[in-house]
Amino acid sequence: MPSPFPGMDPYLEHPSLWPDIHNSLITAIRDELSPQVAPNYYVGLERRAYLFKPDDIVFVGRPDVSIVQQRRQSTVPAMADFAVAEPPAIYEVDMPMAEEVSESFLEIREVKTGRLITLMELLSPVNKISDEGREQYIRKRADVLRTWTNLVEIDLLRAGKPMPVVGQDIESDYRILVSPGWRRPHARLHVFSLRQPIPEISIPLQKGEDEPTLALNDVLHSLYNRARFDLRLDYSEPPIPPLADEDAAWAQGLVAAWPSPV
Repeated sequence: MPSPFPGMDPYLEHPSLWPDIHNSLITAIRDELSPQVAPNYYVGLERRAYLFKPDDIVFVGRPDVSIVQQRRQSTVPAMADFAVAEPPAIYEVDMPMAEEVSESFLEIREVKTGRLITLMELLSPVNKISDEGREQYIRKRADVLRTWTNLVEIDLLRAGKPMPVVGQDIESDYRILVSPGWRRPHARLHVFSLRQPIPEISIPLQKGEDEPTLALNDVLHSLYNRARFDLRLDYSEPPIPPLADEDAAWAQGLVAAWPSPV
């Protein structure tokens, strides 16, 4: 069942679904690029972990599991000649322990040397919306930008502030940053709206080499079909985060013409 949207499906951005989307899409991107960069390079899937406080877990689509229950002691019967005070209450509580959340990213490395050539990131609520996760990610991003390693940063989330670039503020629903190491501080920023297909991009390797292409729109839509994400989406409700009024009306028109899943 194809998605009703020509590009990014905003319903896929739901925080509870995004971890599955993120892991599945990053793997599909690796499968798409690996044949194009072989035999000189390979694409490795790596993971990083974040530690979050309980009140920050909501940003990454994890439920708040804290439970507070009151348990009282049995009432002590009053003596005839004395008033007995209410006994102290006892509560069952959860301790504020940090929770680990992991996510995947891609590294293109040279086969002969193992040298990191290109880092590919697919942003998530972990590193875009959460204050702690964003701070950690921006520090790592800055470290990469001080090297010759290429950076490809894919942002398919409308929620949260876009990652910083120098110059004027550019408004867009989604964006892809391609920063070849030899062109810094210059980079290519692909911006596109909900109503547009995701643009095809070139993935930088080493200067002067042919660049493989990533048809991300095709990759995402093929994944949508294979994984049957249509069965997990409720198109009768507004997406999260909600759309602007004009885009919401446009989206409702697409959904109305979309056949029900079978």
